[in-house]
Amino acid sequence: MEIKTNLGTIVEAWSARMKPSCIKITGKYCILEPLDIRKHSADLFAAFLLNNESGETWQYMPFGPFNTLAAFEEWLTDCINSYNVVYAIINPKTSKPEGIASFMNAQLDHGSIEVGGIHYAKQLQKTKAATEAMYLMMYRIFEELGYRRYEWKCNTLNEPSRMAAQRLGFKFEGIFRQHWVVKGRNRDTAWFSIIDSEWPELKLKFEKWLQADNFDASGKQRKKLQEC
Repeated sequence: MEIKTNLGTIVEAWSARMKPSCIKITGKYCILEPLDIRKHSADLFAAFLLNNESGETWQYMPFGPFNTLAAFEEWLTDCINSYNVVYAIINPKTSKPEGIASFMNAQLDHGSIEVGGIHYAKQLQKTKAATEAMYLMMYRIFEELGYRRYEWKCNTLNEPSRMAAQRLGFKFEGIFRQHWVVKGRNRDTAWFSIIDSEWPELKLKFEKWLQADNFDASGKQRKKLQEC
């Protein structure tokens, strides 16, 4: 009887990864603070309402928009209880939060984790801080905790999220058809990932892009992230 010997690449000296701890992460353009309902919720609620009266930034999310602070705080509490770490993204100039992002679905035995629950206020979108926040979270996972895989998932109809994933270096892996029912509608989910062997090159690109000399006096980028 033939015995198959190709069972996959051996992962040398592998051991389970640690769950991310709730630590503060400080960058050049933003600060990631573990979400504190009492400290952050009112300012986040106000930030998400600003220039977003119709709630369009929530349209592809499984949750929101929220009409009251109480409902918003209830959702934030659920996030804290469900996800591994939830971060408030702080503007260091104002000390106010302008977005949230989370580590979730950690599979410690396999070294896989997802970035999700991402929601940026309009004033944070398409800024240096918005990109740096994602870089800081990647750095934490790959450089400090030694994970093998970092995931991004979104509604296939959410073109801005799909473009953001690819801009940040995530590779498209496929679509889970009829994955969820969200707000009474079908959701097909697009899957993206970065793996540890891709991280060193991505790290250099992020660090080049984030250099002060890559931005003019008005803050406009000189080179796109993909060009670095």
